Amino acid sequence: MQIVETTNEGLKRAYTVKITAKDIAARIDGEVAKIAPQVRMPGFRAGKVPANLVKKMHGPALHQEALNTSVREAVDKVVADNKLRPAMQPQIELTPGYEEGKDADLTVSLEVLPSIQAPTLDGLKLDKLVVPVTDEQVDEQLGKLAAGAKSFTDAKKGKKAENGDQVVIDFVGKLDGVEFDGGSAQDTALELGAGRFIPGFEEQLVGVKEGDETTITVTFPVDYPAENLKGQDATFDIKVKGVKVPGETKLDDDFAKSLGLTDLEQLKGLLRGQLEQETAGLTRTQMKRALLDQLAAGHDFDVPPSMVEAEFGQIWQQLTQEAQNEDDPEAALKEIEDEKDDYRAIAVRRVRLGLLLSEIGQANAVEVSQQEMQMLMAQAAQQYRPEDRQRFYEYVQQDPMAAAQLRAPLYEDKVVDFLFDKADVTEKTVTREELQAAIEAEEAAPAKEAKPAKKAPAKKAAKADDGDTAEKPAAKKAAKPKAEEAAPTPAEDKPAKKAPAKKTAAAKK
Repeated sequence: MQIVETTNEGLKRAYTVKITAKDIAARIDGEVAKIAPQVRMPGFRAGKVPANLVKKMHGPALHQEALNTSVREAVDKVVADNKLRPAMQPQIELTPGYEEGKDADLTVSLEVLPSIQAPTLDGLKLDKLVVPVTDEQVDEQLGKLAAGAKSFTDAKKGKKAENGDQVVIDFVGKLDGVEFDGGSAQDTALELGAGRFIPGFEEQLVGVKEGDETTITVTFPVDYPAENLKGQDATFDIKVKGVKVPGETKLDDDFAKSLGLTDLEQLKGLLRGQLEQETAGLTRTQMKRALLDQLAAGHDFDVPPSMVEAEFGQIWQQLTQEAQNEDDPEAALKEIEDEKDDYRAIAVRRVRLGLLLSEIGQANAVEVSQQEMQMLMAQAAQQYRPEDRQRFYEYVQQDPMAAAQLRAPLYEDKVVDFLFDKADVTEKTVTREELQAAIEAEEAAPAKEAKPAKKAPAKKAAKADDGDTAEKPAAKKAAKPKAEEAAPTPAEDKPAKKAPAKKTAAAKK
């Protein structure tokens, strides 16, 4: 095997490799010797089929397997002999015109990871913004829980329904006098004023009483999911079968026991714990972004263009998908197109930070244990059908890149926790609003750095900088854990979930 370096520019490397016909033939002979004892052919005893006949029977398949194996070994040798750390899977090209019996000439092109000096960790300073959970917040959550557990009892005969009351109705929806699919339901319990149905529906039922029959007219929103109903005027024939009034929910030990708890104090303790966990998550997000800003400000090195393109592709796909859901998709697409350079700069930042976090982790022996990896695999396997889970386990165990991708988020969290322990942390008590403002300011910072002359919209910058920011797994034998830059978007910033898709057309979607 002959290997010659042809390119060594920056992070780009290229090599020509010659695999001799003699080496390929020897590999084929070795495979023939392995399979010959299992070959069966009429006229020959088991295991006694001549090698030349075995080659004749399985020649093309044996040659292809031998060539593929030779190529894999050649690439591994290029990487090992030159002490390379591939950034992405090497590109391999077989010279056109290759035929069996001839030497195989390859071109191997790849980008390597930059050599990064592990940073000194002295001097890291972080503010930890802490939001204390108050008794008032716990009581507020308790009130919301009680409201969700609201019960209704039958109203006095003849009572007219008010906001907050519940009506039990049958209804039939019509477009131009013709019933439409999904527009009818029976025995539907609807709390007036709750905003469950499309605008105008609940409002027109205020004042009805048991036994009433009425027809209301409503207009479906222009952004309604069903194309045939968008912006359409519809009528609903309604029969009121009952009116109920809300019962009083007492916040006492009995209420807690109805939820399976011991007493009210235990319920309050659980609610306090949930609030503390939520604010702790926001605090971690703020600290993590501040940490990454410090790392980004102190390090500037070339990153593999292929990794940047892969990261930018993910950002761009997310942004274009979101633009399609805007009221004016064309204008939204034009806006992000005008800021394309900003998002590419964010991709560079993400890749650089990912490589830096990986280097810090390796230099300080940060690892994901085998037990932790097994837990990650078990969690990820839950998204597959039971009969497919074993294949998923085998896939991750056999593919280093798949394993690296699965390991990446936990690995990054462990590196970040390691850096938190090394940093000089000052704890400051703030309000939730102040903490949220700090997070939003840090979200927008990368976009500002990317294009100082024009401040990128914070909303889009935040979305773009919330995703993966890290090193993609390198090629086999050189794969490194992927790191991700930003913590998940705080719950307050996430789009509200849509209501269940199929109730009735009158219900909001």
